[in-house]
Amino acid sequence: MKNYLLLLLTLTCLLAFQPAPPVKTILLKNITLIDGNGGAPVEHTDILIKGGIIVKVGPNQTANGATVINGQGKTVMPAIISSHVHIGMIQGNDNKTDPYTRKNILSQLKKYTDYGVTNILVMGSDEPMLFETGLRDSAVNGLLPGARLFSAGYGFAAFKGAPAMKKIYHPATVAQAIREMDSVAALKPTVIKMWVDDFGGSSPKMDSAIYKAIITRAHQHHIRVAAHLYYLADAHRLVSNGLDIIAHSIRDQEIDATLLQQMKTKGTIYIPTLSLDEYAYIYARKPEWIDDPFFKASLEPGTYETITSQTYQDNLKNSPSYQRNIHAFETALKNVKIIADAGILVALGTDSGAQPVRTQGFSEHLEMELLVQAGLTPLQAITIATSNAAKALKINDQYGTISVGKTADFIILDGNPAQDIKNTRKISAVYKAGIEVSKGPLLP
Repeated sequence: MKNYLLLLLTLTCLLAFQPAPPVKTILLKNITLIDGNGGAPVEHTDILIKGGIIVKVGPNQTANGATVINGQGKTVMPAIISSHVHIGMIQGNDNKTDPYTRKNILSQLKKYTDYGVTNILVMGSDEPMLFETGLRDSAVNGLLPGARLFSAGYGFAAFKGAPAMKKIYHPATVAQAIREMDSVAALKPTVIKMWVDDFGGSSPKMDSAIYKAIITRAHQHHIRVAAHLYYLADAHRLVSNGLDIIAHSIRDQEIDATLLQQMKTKGTIYIPTLSLDEYAYIYARKPEWIDDPFFKASLEPGTYETITSQTYQDNLKNSPSYQRNIHAFETALKNVKIIADAGILVALGTDSGAQPVRTQGFSEHLEMELLVQAGLTPLQAITIATSNAAKALKINDQYGTISVGKTADFIILDGNPAQDIKNTRKISAVYKAGIEVSKGPLLP
């Protein structure tokens, strides 16, 4: 026994005095840099990374022992942050099996990084497994492959209203809403999510007394509140009552000056999810990206066959909501331009992963394209997808820009998206905390 204890003590001492592993140093040379702060691209510059942190940005950098990457002809931008997504809700094309499994979630987190998305916020559709197993915490801390997963916990919807998900609360009274709000707060969510919408008249709308109680109680817990909404009138009432984040576009009519001023004064964040509104009708025709391998690689098995079938396309065209959906998309485009021009923080989000047709990864690139279609510049769209989205998640001290002291999350591109926003799809490599984690969804 004494010999065993002596051996154990010796091994412990040896391990204690083992030298620390060398800090990995990477030097990106001669790249064109879009740093996420909104300024013009900087050509022929370098980025020095040590231990996953950006330590220098500027031309003519040197570092002994660094792994040097020749970036001539390449553009580097910050990794994308998507502030409104869903995970574990889709698997295949039919959703007949329970998709909320650890394996499926990890697969979807990996898909996001393949598309250059390294941080996501899941908006209110998570289930207990995520928290009980520590999966959320491990993902947030970068201990798992794929995108870091921030969560809004379990969302709130109207009593007997939509959506019907496993762990969404449907409080009937203010007292019940407060109790349930307290239980979600214990999970330490990034935000609280509410659905305040009648889904085209098909569902009851949340009572104002309920959402006022949720907002008030969440703020007592120092947690912000995001709302799914559709109507300008609801946006007015919610912002007046302290809503922090509008999680979808206002789509019934153009935003007015009163609400604009109120949002600006209160610091309300706007997440337009333009791609969601385009997906609602666009498969009725043949969008130019329908056969793009970059799009097809994002689809769950069987989805491509569904969305390209004549039956599916005809059903969309003949739907009573078809024209309403087109109007909603066109109104959303107008409103995001007005809101961005007013100086209100617009952050990228897509609602990707809620349905198989809202593809994870591709949607984030499509969203930037739609922001440009709305009248914003490519650099504004990139800032919305990086710096602004980091601010929306309150992680901008670590992520969102290529700046000294930030975590080295970035995408190396074979084209300059400041010249054409579609060049964000030309992914050469994706780095998460200074480590290459993907060469994009389209492997050679």
